[in-house]
Amino acid sequence: MTIALDIFRALADATRLRIVALLRSMELSVGELAQVLGQSQPRVSRHVKILCDAGLAERRKEGSWVFVALGEGATVGPVLGALDQWAVLSPDHWAVADAARLAAVRADRAASAASWFEANAGQWDAIRSLHIAESEVEAAISAVVGDAPIGQLIDIGTGTGRMLELFAGRAEQALGIDRSSEMLRLARAKLSERGLTNIELRQADLYALPLADRAADVAIVHHVLHFAQQPGAAISEAARVLNVGGRLLIADFAAHDREELRAQDGHTRLGFADEQMTTWFAAAGLDPVRTETLMGGELTVKLWLARKRDAERSGIQEAMAA
Repeated sequence: MTIALDIFRALADATRLRIVALLRSMELSVGELAQVLGQSQPRVSRHVKILCDAGLAERRKEGSWVFVALGEGATVGPVLGALDQWAVLSPDHWAVADAARLAAVRADRAASAASWFEANAGQWDAIRSLHIAESEVEAAISAVVGDAPIGQLIDIGTGTGRMLELFAGRAEQALGIDRSSEMLRLARAKLSERGLTNIELRQADLYALPLADRAADVAIVHHVLHFAQQPGAAISEAARVLNVGGRLLIADFAAHDREELRAQDGHTRLGFADEQMTTWFAAAGLDPVRTETLMGGELTVKLWLARKRDAERSGIQEAMAA
């Protein structure tokens, strides 16, 4: 009864009802909500706090921005169903105006993303020119992942969200994490244009993923591991969140000697050897499944696919090794 009272109190305001409706379309920052609602950010923040306290919304801080998303489905689902039924009886006159302002927010995101890409295109193109075409890399990744439904997907170091764009359609839920708030804003701009509603983006570290043990079915680490100070620890953390039988796909460079990439582009590791990857997989309780080598250009791209073994099997193997 207490939960129901909190929920109904939280919804007993037209602005908060509008916020819930907006968050059904996409995750929004407090500033973007204020832009759509035509209200000050402090006022919107108070409304958001009330919704969060009732479990109807969640806040996440990314740099100087605060993003807001709908709360857990068990709490929010019945509310949304009721709102849909009542909307049939009495249409919401704010919906059309809010939708138009929301379109303006999407346009602002797209413009910001385009500006960033224009400013940084040279650096990206320089790296891509060293290896096989990205379209061929993506085709190979798609072939390795396969066409079967995915369940829960996590893209570790999502960057601009390209892996989410490729695979979210096969997933029940998709989570992209990145340490960079700027990259997450770019990903939001891109993915909101695609109308993908099963994607969540969070600012987080690849060594501390915001998922419970065995919560994911597929994890992807795409051209991220060469930036990691501790690749083995990153792989172990990815394995932690995988369910038994879950798959980890790593796309990165084969070992190379392009030392200038350390100084110019911040690469911590100059690619990886198959033996290194196999050792890290074994330590993380993963079995290698498939390796693909994509040659072409000065750098070779590798795909390593591994599967999470069950705890009992891991214990038997450790005992045999001892």
